[in-house]
Amino acid sequence: MTLLITILAAVVCTLIWYTSPKARKLKTGVLLYMFWGASLMWLVDAAVGYLEDGAEYFLPSAADLVNDTFLGLSTVVLALVVWTVIVLVKDPEHTIRSIISEKR
Repeated sequence: MTLLITILAAVVCTLIWYTSPKARKLKTGVLLYMFWGASLMWLVDAAVGYLEDGAEYFLPSAADLVNDTFLGLSTVVLALVVWTVIVLVKDPEHTIRSIISEKR
């Protein structure tokens, strides 16, 4: 589930990045690196799990599926939080700077 969730997030984010010039300006490339990197990590994890456990790796219990789902969602949320902090610090649209300068 973690692999599927991060691949879905990576594909959606890639489509947004590809179709929207404003999204490119808002540093979505960093978000793409995080999602595709996590997807690659879990792809390697799945391959190694298959080599070690065989076909049983693809038959997880219900508890394992729930845990993997929470892990995948947590990863997506953490990546979004990190990206939000990056956007706030870099301030590509100069929104925060203009608000601060208006208050002075």
